[in-house]
Amino acid sequence: MPERIEWLADGTPYSSRFGDRYRSELGGLAQAREVFLHGCGLPEAWAHEPQWRILETGFGLGLNFLVTWQAWKADPARPRLLHFVSTEAFPASADDMLRAAAAHPELRPLAIQLQAQCWGLLPGVHRLVFEEGRVLLSLCIGDTQAMLREQHFEADSVYLDGFSPSKNPDMWDLQTLKAVARCCRRSTRIASWTIARAVLDGLTQCGFTVRKTPGLPPKRDNLQGEFDPRWEPRKALSSTPFTPVTPSSCVVIGAGLAGAAVAASLARRGWQVEVLDSHAAPAGGASGLPAGVLVPHVSPDDSVLSRLSRCGVRATWQQAQALLQPGKDWQACGVLERRLDGSTGLPAGWPEAGHDWSQPASPAQLAQAGLGGDTRPACWHHRAGWIQPARLVHALLAQPGIRWRGGMQVARLQRDMATGHWQLFNVQESCLAQANMVVLAAGHASRLLIEGGLPLQPIRGQMSWGLHDGLPTTTGFPPFVVNGSGSFIPSVPTDDGMAWLAGATFERDQDSIETRPANQQANLARLQALLPATAQTLAPVFQNDSARAWAGVRCAAPDRLPLVGRVDANAWPGLWVSTAMGSRGLSFAVLCGELLAASLHGEPLPLEHRLAQALSPQRFQA
Repeated sequence: MPERIEWLADGTPYSSRFGDRYRSELGGLAQAREVFLHGCGLPEAWAHEPQWRILETGFGLGLNFLVTWQAWKADPARPRLLHFVSTEAFPASADDMLRAAAAHPELRPLAIQLQAQCWGLLPGVHRLVFEEGRVLLSLCIGDTQAMLREQHFEADSVYLDGFSPSKNPDMWDLQTLKAVARCCRRSTRIASWTIARAVLDGLTQCGFTVRKTPGLPPKRDNLQGEFDPRWEPRKALSSTPFTPVTPSSCVVIGAGLAGAAVAASLARRGWQVEVLDSHAAPAGGASGLPAGVLVPHVSPDDSVLSRLSRCGVRATWQQAQALLQPGKDWQACGVLERRLDGSTGLPAGWPEAGHDWSQPASPAQLAQAGLGGDTRPACWHHRAGWIQPARLVHALLAQPGIRWRGGMQVARLQRDMATGHWQLFNVQESCLAQANMVVLAAGHASRLLIEGGLPLQPIRGQMSWGLHDGLPTTTGFPPFVVNGSGSFIPSVPTDDGMAWLAGATFERDQDSIETRPANQQANLARLQALLPATAQTLAPVFQNDSARAWAGVRCAAPDRLPLVGRVDANAWPGLWVSTAMGSRGLSFAVLCGELLAASLHGEPLPLEHRLAQALSPQRFQA
């Protein structure tokens, strides 16, 4: 449930839920700088580090994050990557966060950026991206103990924050402090404003060496300490599966959405990445469709697929906003979804934060789609629209540190046991490239490069499309994307003019890209069920065979979830995979690229650990 904040006469934010102020009497800015930032020895401690990982209990109004971000921007010795992970059971509204920063003009530009991304904060992990992907905020919405159990990284600094232990004791109890300790490495520094005896004793019991330090007036003391247990901490095997690597050289096989996203995520972390593809240009395979739909999946039980899709749509949305031109490369027009079961697909009791994502379609929206007389419910997705995938692929590959090479058909992989390097050969046994690490992102073809293969299924899809020019009218077209059984994108700019797109087919175990007249008629039939008035306008185009066609082959795993991670650490060290996006490459590719890079570097993951496990290639091993 979102927090309802009261604002006192002096401008101080106050929580009626906990009966406590959000900041000290001296002010939140001073507390953030002196108690937390400087209390953890920052910014000096992070100087020249490749990354720095901060864990905070209690995001509140975000001032600690804003102050830390500001310090990072101002520091010439800042780390390449700043991770800030914060838990919050009752998130404040984006407007309240901005209002809380209003008293500090130096923070306002950062607060505006934070406000713009604080939407749809349903329970779970939300990755917010700033500074071209170099400042990453992971907002963990839910009970602090539960959210900390989903974190499998080692923090470099800990901000122990929250309402007073007397007001909110669960935030400071021994179990919470143990959960914090599990996220610490030896010498992790911790800071807090409270010196409550129970907190001091609990931290000591959990392996922290703590001490009182001079506090901000009128408070006499603050708390500082380090994680330095007398015993050797036991870590769950799954939480530290291997030692994080140092960026070096990597070859990514495949230049579609999956490969481009992996390459961009690795390049941001300092890798030198070569991207090899058999086609003459990037996005030559399934990612070359004229336009695709970016839309979250919904389900009455809010399934794993639904939660994953929200994480993925947010990640792609951020990249589209940063790299693409609206109205030309993509359009955040919203999507109307009609379901075969006649429901909205939303869970019962869909919370208020979910309305930022999806809600029942209004009569006006149905009327705009030419469905005014249809009484069946439908769903309206706010954070949705269309994207030209090839434009996103090219933008991702244009990041510094990436080299693209086309016409490279990789037939065999071999690891040089002497150097540990991977070598990639074509059918003529010429070595195309070598690197310390290889990522397979070649869709269905990825299975051919691993002995024993991967559980990948080809799925052929054919889309129908045409130009507005020559149509008697387009006034009946909806002003937004409509999907359900098939989809319809009303207006996408192309080199030949404005185009419409309808489809696509979903044909399992077929890998031909030859277009078929029967598929065109199948797409028309889907359109007639989805948008009868639009189908009537376009029927002559299909009937006289003037509708154009595009076909591509996607690939999927048996459970229809992506495969992301190490193939086999023992048999194939340094070999990773990011594939099986199915028909949701736009939803999953960017997220999977970040998940792979975060796993490789021991970073906080961009989603809950249990959701990441659902994507592991090892899930199909006996």
